[in-house]
Amino acid sequence: MQLVLVESPTKSKSLQGFLGKNYKVLASFGHVRDLPKSKLGIDVENDFQPEYLIIPKARKIIKELKASAAKAEVVILATDPDREGESIAWHLAQALNLIPDQNKKDSKKVKTKPYQRIVFHEITKSAIKEAIKNPKGINMDLVDAQQARRILDRIVGYKLSPFLWKKITRRLSAGRVQSVAVRLVAEREKEIEDFIPQGYWTIEALLKQIKATNKNQEFIAILVKKDGKAIGKLDIKTKEEVDKIIGGLNDAEYKIINIDKKESKRNPLPPFTTSTLQQAAWQRFRFPAKLTMGIAQKLYETGRITYHRTDSFNLSESSLASAQEFIVNRYGKEYHSGYPRRYKTNKRAQEAHEAIRPTNPNSAPEFLDKDIFPGSNEDKLYEFIWRRFIASQMTQAIFDATTIDIGANKFIFRVNGQILKFDGFLRVYPMKFQETEFPSVTTGEILQLVKLSPSQHFTQPPPRYNEATLIKALEENGIGRPSTYAPILSTIQERNYIEKNDDRRFQPTEIGLAVNNILVKHFPEIVDIKFTAKMEESLDKIADNQTEWVPVIKAFYEPFETNLKHKYEEVKKANVAEEAKGKICPECAAPILIRLGRFGRFYACSRFPKCKHTESLQQNDLKIKCPKCLASQDLAKPDENGKVVEKRTKKRKIFYGCSNWPKCDFASWDKPTGQSCPTCESPLVIKKGGQIKCSNKECDYKVAIE
Repeated sequence: MQLVLVESPTKSKSLQGFLGKNYKVLASFGHVRDLPKSKLGIDVENDFQPEYLIIPKARKIIKELKASAAKAEVVILATDPDREGESIAWHLAQALNLIPDQNKKDSKKVKTKPYQRIVFHEITKSAIKEAIKNPKGINMDLVDAQQARRILDRIVGYKLSPFLWKKITRRLSAGRVQSVAVRLVAEREKEIEDFIPQGYWTIEALLKQIKATNKNQEFIAILVKKDGKAIGKLDIKTKEEVDKIIGGLNDAEYKIINIDKKESKRNPLPPFTTSTLQQAAWQRFRFPAKLTMGIAQKLYETGRITYHRTDSFNLSESSLASAQEFIVNRYGKEYHSGYPRRYKTNKRAQEAHEAIRPTNPNSAPEFLDKDIFPGSNEDKLYEFIWRRFIASQMTQAIFDATTIDIGANKFIFRVNGQILKFDGFLRVYPMKFQETEFPSVTTGEILQLVKLSPSQHFTQPPPRYNEATLIKALEENGIGRPSTYAPILSTIQERNYIEKNDDRRFQPTEIGLAVNNILVKHFPEIVDIKFTAKMEESLDKIADNQTEWVPVIKAFYEPFETNLKHKYEEVKKANVAEEAKGKICPECAAPILIRLGRFGRFYACSRFPKCKHTESLQQNDLKIKCPKCLASQDLAKPDENGKVVEKRTKKRKIFYGCSNWPKCDFASWDKPTGQSCPTCESPLVIKKGGQIKCSNKECDYKVAIE
């Protein structure tokens, strides 16, 4: 019997089905060893040697795996094909006392078992059988790179977090990569706060042919030139300038002076990588990165897609051939590109990996004749991956693009439009585009002006990051790697450093800003984007056997430790308390202070820790009377009626409650408007979909928010 070890039960079931009775496939349930939680666990005086312990929850598993290994001829380590998977394989070998298969003659002398390492990027019968035929040893370069990352993160976390406890408040944490992500969000917020909008105007002309008989033949042209010079976006700044232009258009003749028709083509997008899948899944389905990766994990482990942690656009020859066969058979030769489309991968991507694609392109056409993306989240994501891969091998979409220039005195108006001529890859992977049809016009034709419409606009600040754009920013700046994007976003939200507003965009919390400010000022290298990206490059070099891991850690640690000791003495505790005027502690009558804690500001007794009285700080008073108080018998006592305030659950989810809680238990996930329904007089609320609706479920009143 040969024992095969993988990370998860789902993956073990999939492999067991392919390998048969001569193999026993068991799961380690993830990592089995780690650094101790109670201390640093790194010997900084002895080349940063880590102290690994069996994780408490893994002790029972290791005992069972040892018993099974003792009965096996050989142990096959079949963990995931990346640094983390290689690290788990190494830790399993250490915990189970395994030695490489080529040294199995030595296993008779001591209580060890030989092992083999196999690598595959998809869980299919052919891939597993091929991997079994070609076993390898553990790649210690990948292990060292993962170990270096773990040690760096432990040093920053265990050394810098106590500093934050002492200088700001307890139970805070710092992270080598997470702190950079928080800085990106904080700096974007500062850009928004500092943004000064600029006003500008545009002028549109609603035109139609003189012979036109209905409004469907009207079209809008935009003013683009004056005296032969292009009008820039911000060139028309005042109403006076607008009036002058419109005055210059009085009695003007609107004449078509040029018609430019050409064919434009749109290329298909490449297949998904980890980051582009996370970005697109947020844009299409509003899936958070953590949810996307959880679904992709299941799809991989059940053999439906290739490995989902990758930054490579590579595609295997067999997958390219399968895609061509499917496209030609399903849609015809004109829909296939005519050659294998290969996409350029960035320099740091692991070339041995593939892009995320279906393991069998022919297994999915059943959903093509139905509504797009029906069913469960797993089905939606699989269909999304399938469509993106197939589309990547299809022909371009072809449009007939038309540009019409209309002269009016010394001004030129322009109208652009396009009509889809051949759908190409859009047949499989629909994307939003606007089609504009024009009436049949000719050069020299005179048009009738229906009206001129000037409009004032204001420049907008850069938008806050959402799940997709923050992941894109991390990737573009070289921060993190495919396996880390989702954990980074989850961690900084769980630690209450950033939060999502009503528009599902990230903004820093009060405590997040406090932590970011102190790190930027006193530990700039920790939150420096270029420094962090350079460290990622160093980890890549370790993985590629271009450098050793100990010098990389040493080069970081020595200046960091020196600076940390200096900052303990230099930095004073942040001023995080102010007196709450007129508020007295109900337990000891001492003044109440407003303190800053991990979850924001709160009331606390000034005699802490002798008196530990605390209260939540009512924030974001919406200036709306509580509807439940108004509807109750306390209506005659207006001073006792509560107001609606924004509150948070223990998991930091926003809800709306009464300020008189617990006397009044009004609570709602939807934000009240303070107005009553004109139909039934129940309170109106703002739904997240962008509608104002009646809170009475039996009433169907609703109106769109303008």
